[in-house]
Amino acid sequence: MSHRTTPTAAASGTDLRSVATAAVATARAILKGETETTSTQRNALVAFAVRLLSAGLLYLSQIVLARWMGGFEYGLYVFVWTWVLVLGGISHLGLNLAMIRLLPQYRETGELELLRGLLRGGRLVAVILGTVVAGLGLAGLWLFGQHLDNHYVLPLYLAFVCVPMFALTDAQDGLGRSQGWMAVGLVPPYVLRPLLLLVAMTIAHAAGLPMVATTAAGAAIVATWLAAMVQTLAMNRKLAGIVPAGPRKYAFGAWLRISSPMLMIVAADLVLQNTDILVISRYLSPTDVGIYFAAAKTMSLIMFVHYAVGSAVANRFATLHARGDKEGLKSFVRDAVNWTFWPSLLCAAAILALGKPLLWLFGPQFTEGYPVMFILVVGFLFRSAMGPAEFLLNMLGEQTLCATVLVTTAVMNIALNFALVPSFGLMGAATATALSLMMAALMNYVVARRRLEIEIGIWKNFGRG
Repeated sequence: MSHRTTPTAAASGTDLRSVATAAVATARAILKGETETTSTQRNALVAFAVRLLSAGLLYLSQIVLARWMGGFEYGLYVFVWTWVLVLGGISHLGLNLAMIRLLPQYRETGELELLRGLLRGGRLVAVILGTVVAGLGLAGLWLFGQHLDNHYVLPLYLAFVCVPMFALTDAQDGLGRSQGWMAVGLVPPYVLRPLLLLVAMTIAHAAGLPMVATTAAGAAIVATWLAAMVQTLAMNRKLAGIVPAGPRKYAFGAWLRISSPMLMIVAADLVLQNTDILVISRYLSPTDVGIYFAAAKTMSLIMFVHYAVGSAVANRFATLHARGDKEGLKSFVRDAVNWTFWPSLLCAAAILALGKPLLWLFGPQFTEGYPVMFILVVGFLFRSAMGPAEFLLNMLGEQTLCATVLVTTAVMNIALNFALVPSFGLMGAATATALSLMMAALMNYVVARRRLEIEIGIWKNFGRG
C-alpha cells in the first residue's frame, strides 16, 4: 500500500518548520542583541543567569554556614550582615540609581564632561561616605557596646569594616546597569563575593578556627573587599574603551536633587526587606532569626526575576523617555510586565513544591519556617504583577512619588512588625512583610496610571508582551 502525504499534513509540517525557524531566529537575535529590544532581552537573560548562579552560591554558602555554625551562631551572623546590607545600601546616597537614569541621558545629549564627572564622583561618594558610616558605627559600638548582648559586639565591629566596599559595589552595580554591562556590574557582588565567602570559611574550617559569627564576619571582610577591587578594575577597563579622556564636570547639587528621593527609595526598600529580621532579633532568639532568614530568602528567590528584568530595562526606560517616544515606552512596559510576572509565578510554584527539602538542607530545625513561605509568596507575586514599577517611576522623573510610596509602606512595615511579631512570632513577621509589599505595589500602580498614563498591572497586559 502506498503512503501519500495529504495537503493538511504537509501544511502542518510546514507550519512546524516555520515555527521552529522563527524560534531559532528569535533566539539568535536575542543572543546577538541585534535590536534595542533583543539587546534588552539579552541583558535580562544575563542578569537573570547571574542572579540564578548567585542564588545557588548563596544557598550553598548559607547552608554550609548554618551546618557548621549551628542555628544560634548562624542567627548572629545573619543579624550583623543585615546591618551591612542596610548601612552599605544607603551610603552612596542613591547615586547608584541616579547613574542608571543620568548616564544614558548624558550619552544621548553628548554631555561628556558631566558623564565623566558622574562616573568618578558617584563612586567616590560611595567610598567616602561608606567609610564615614563605618567609623560612626565603630564609635557607637565603643561608646554603647556595653548595652548589647556580648555575642553581638565583636561580629558587629568586624561587619562595619565591610560597609565602604559594599557601598562601592552597589554604586558600580548602578553604573554597570546604566551601560548594559550586566556581567561587570553583577558578577562581582552576586557571584564572586559569596564564592569568596565560602572559600574563606572553608579555609577557616580546615585551619580549625571556631565556626562562630566572628569568624564568618572576618570571612565577609575578605570577600567584600576582594570582590569590590575586582569589580573596580574590570569597570575601569570597560570605561577606558568607550569614554574618551577629557575634563570632568561635577554637578553634585543637581545629582543629589535627583538621588535624594532615590535614596529614600533605597532606604525604604531596605526597610521592607530587613525590618522583619531586625524585629525578630529584638523579641526572639538568634535561632529564630536564622530559621526565618532561611525561609524568607528561599521564597525571595522569585524576586531575582523582578531584579533581573528591572536591571535590564531601566536604562531603556530612560532612553525612550529622553527621545519622547511615548508609544514605544508603553509597548516596552507591557513587555517588561510580562517578562516579570510569568517567570516569577513559575518560580514561586517550584520553590513552594521544594520548600521543605530546601530548608532541610540548612538543618532539620529550619523546616519550621516552611509555613512562612506561603504567606510571603503572596506579597512577592503581587509586587511582580506590577512589573519593574519602581524602575519605571524612577527613570521617568517620578522618583519623589515613588519615594513617598515606599517610605509610607516602610513605616507601615515597621509598625506591623512591632505589632505582630510579639504575639505571632515568625508568622506575624511574614504577614507584616506581605501586606507591606502588596500596599507598595498597589500605590505604584495608581501613580503610574495617573501620573504617567501607563498601565502596569498584569491584568491589563496579559498576553500583550
